[in-house]
Amino acid sequence: MELRHLEYFVAVAEELNFTRASRRLHVVQSGVSAAIRSLERELGVTLFDRTSQRVSLSDAGCVLLPEARAVLDAVRSAREAVQAAEGGLRGTIDIGTLTSVPLVDLPALLGRFHAEHPGVTMRLRIAPTGSAGLAQALVAGELDAAFVSLPGPLPGLAMRELAAVPLVLVVPADHPLAGEEAVPLARLSEEEFIDFPPGYGNRTVVDRAFAAAGVERRVRLEVADIGTGSAYVRHGLGVAFLPEFVAPHDPDLRVLRTAGVTLTWSLSVATSATRRPSAAVRALLDLVDHHVLGRDAVRSPR
Repeated sequence: MELRHLEYFVAVAEELNFTRASRRLHVVQSGVSAAIRSLERELGVTLFDRTSQRVSLSDAGCVLLPEARAVLDAVRSAREAVQAAEGGLRGTIDIGTLTSVPLVDLPALLGRFHAEHPGVTMRLRIAPTGSAGLAQALVAGELDAAFVSLPGPLPGLAMRELAAVPLVLVVPADHPLAGEEAVPLARLSEEEFIDFPPGYGNRTVVDRAFAAAGVERRVRLEVADIGTGSAYVRHGLGVAFLPEFVAPHDPDLRVLRTAGVTLTWSLSVATSATRRPSAAVRALLDLVDHHVLGRDAVRSPR
């Protein structure tokens, strides 16, 4: 049994699609299919149930999957232990991030990591589809770690919360609600909103809150940069829920709180819950913990 065959099997099992698995492995699809057939012949079982519409794990495949992951993790751990004994960590980390991570100085964090572990190559991927896209990439094995804003835990992910701050309502200074301190969601049903695209964590938080209150809302404009939302409000394009730390001190704007409900924006670092992090990823997570606990990479909210 070749390790390569187990690696291909795990990729197909996680993707449940031969095309995506081959893309993830950077191997032609025929090579992946041939490896799976070879493994099935060697084991004398069918690992996947295949139809023209879908691929699913067979009972034998379900049994093999955790064992295959354990074997691959053990091999990787052995390799890392030898490399560490020979002079430090090596390897590659694929890191996902949002278009903006305001509470963490990511360049400083990664620069510190590079200085401490020069043998590790870091590849940074910015997700235009927000935290939902990053979560999918983590589960699929395309990323090793990601900075995400999610409204709660997701299956298949291990998350460490780094920060949680209130979402506040930003309105123009001449808005009819500008004199209020706190506004119930029901009074916002006629407003036009500036918000983030579906898939972004703060959009999900706000959508769920309005749905729970039985209030419909209209999103007029979608923006992906957390720092520009207030500028669109200032120019009269709508109102916006923004994390408190980016709410501006601007005489043309007012910042209000919601009455009867607390909306929270959170930032976490996430990894796969089904794959053991490599030594390099564990070192990165330790450094993230140090930066957050030491406050040396976290800027205080305004």
